[in-house]
Amino acid sequence: MPEPVSFFVDGQPVTAAAGTIVVDAAKTVGNDIPVFCYHPKLDPVGMCRMCLVEIGMPQRDRATGAAVLDEDGQPKIAWLPKLQTACTTPVAAGMHVRTTTDAVERARKDVVELILTSHPLDCPVCDKGGECPLQNLTMRHGPGSSRFVFDEKIKLEKHVPLGDLIYLDRERCIQCARCTRFQEDIAGDPVIGFDQRGRSLQIVTHSDPGFDSYFSGNTTDICPVGALTTADFRFGARPWELKHSDSICTHCPVGCNLHLNTRRSGVAGDFVIKRVMPRQNELVNETWICDKGRFGQHFATSVDRLRVPLVRRGGQLVEATWEEALAVVAARMQAAPGAVAALAGERLSNEDLFALRRLMEGTGGRVAQWPGAMGGGDVVQQVGVGAGTDIARAGGDTVIVLVATDLEEEAPVWWLRVRQAATKAGATLDKSRAQLVVLNGRSTTADSCASHVLRYVYGNEARTVTALTELTAQLRAGKELPAGVAAASAGAAQALAAAKNIIVFYGRDGLGYAGSTAVAQACANLLLSTGNGGRHNSGLVPVWPHSNTQGAWDMGVRPSGLGAAEFA
Repeated sequence: MPEPVSFFVDGQPVTAAAGTIVVDAAKTVGNDIPVFCYHPKLDPVGMCRMCLVEIGMPQRDRATGAAVLDEDGQPKIAWLPKLQTACTTPVAAGMHVRTTTDAVERARKDVVELILTSHPLDCPVCDKGGECPLQNLTMRHGPGSSRFVFDEKIKLEKHVPLGDLIYLDRERCIQCARCTRFQEDIAGDPVIGFDQRGRSLQIVTHSDPGFDSYFSGNTTDICPVGALTTADFRFGARPWELKHSDSICTHCPVGCNLHLNTRRSGVAGDFVIKRVMPRQNELVNETWICDKGRFGQHFATSVDRLRVPLVRRGGQLVEATWEEALAVVAARMQAAPGAVAALAGERLSNEDLFALRRLMEGTGGRVAQWPGAMGGGDVVQQVGVGAGTDIARAGGDTVIVLVATDLEEEAPVWWLRVRQAATKAGATLDKSRAQLVVLNGRSTTADSCASHVLRYVYGNEARTVTALTELTAQLRAGKELPAGVAAASAGAAQALAAAKNIIVFYGRDGLGYAGSTAVAQACANLLLSTGNGGRHNSGLVPVWPHSNTQGAWDMGVRPSGLGAAEFA
């Protein structure tokens, strides 16, 4: 961990870790330096110049190196002749930062005025209106009037579909590069970029189909203006009309934290979901969500969705009240004691699963997960990764292993976090990279970031993990590996033997219930043999096919291992 350093912001003493940039350090004492291009999750670039501040350092005697003092006994400060960008300047011991001087305020005013020379007055119809940093900073720091001649305003194409999900308004773009940096550094999909130069600079898509990324919607969140908007929210509502409710994504096992933004469909209509936004949770999804989690919510308003109970009468399903439906279920359960079965979906909450299990136990019936296509939940209960583990911040003492899973396809946000650990892209003080070991029968996106890639023939998944465990044990015992061991296997074993922490993700790529159970047990043996089972920053992570499969295991609702007819 970097050593702390002490410095001053507007005369106020501040302590921060060495390497912290001034913008972040100032926030710890409530000083919010204005920014456009800066984002806390992205590497700084200093493009917009909105964060200009005065910076000085204590004067030093050239002969002795001692601090030069003024008549009051305080160190004399040598101020740099030009303003500096607070988003690219790391703090230093004894540094002084001034954020409210006339020169700083004048610079901010000039930057806002220059941005507005080519920015359209779209606020009444812009989706960003009401939550727009440009609006807010214009009110705080902008000029009261413009000196720009309107006839000289540059005109660019508006409402450009970059893809099926994202629209670009080129006139609104302020060229901060947040979107392109996110796609390249965080998502690893550099499918959009800048074209042209000067005032004609504009965002274009490099992929076919356009903006082909699983994480494109995040660019609309971090865009500081309304240049990028989502196709399903455009002109749909104003931000101040929306009701915000906390929720959890139900599409995959990551459990991304969400804000559901809802509004009534009419004066007295039901609340409908207008958009889905990420809710910050540094240990789960940081501030990102995948496009499936963002745009895959329209099933909630589907006309095919069941909204009332259906009861079979005369061979036909007919609508019924809840009282009628519950009475039918109760009567049939009483008529068949001990011959009742229930199938529980793997997206139900723990409370629902527990209640269903208790109901079945009370009637002598049976309950099982459905479809129950992946096993190993009982193993995860024993050696699952410890609470508070932050995958993205795993450092050089950690090895992350992916077994039988295509993480980008099955749990996209986990892939972002594994990728960040393996590449250390984005804003982070710790640049030591975790080693990534990939075991799969085919190539996946993870291969591009992996330190070691092991291929197996489908059907040999558990054997491959067991063989790797044995090689690792030999190295930990101080023995040499036998001749003929493949270089990839030897490298992976050496990394595992030296690792302080090991995190293993396992999936069901090419596997059924029995095969995935065997893989889970083999992975658990690897973790236990190296002392990494079920503790902080180490353990087993199942890439379940549904959002709460592990919850079903924890609530005692497990796969039956039988087909539907046999189970019934």
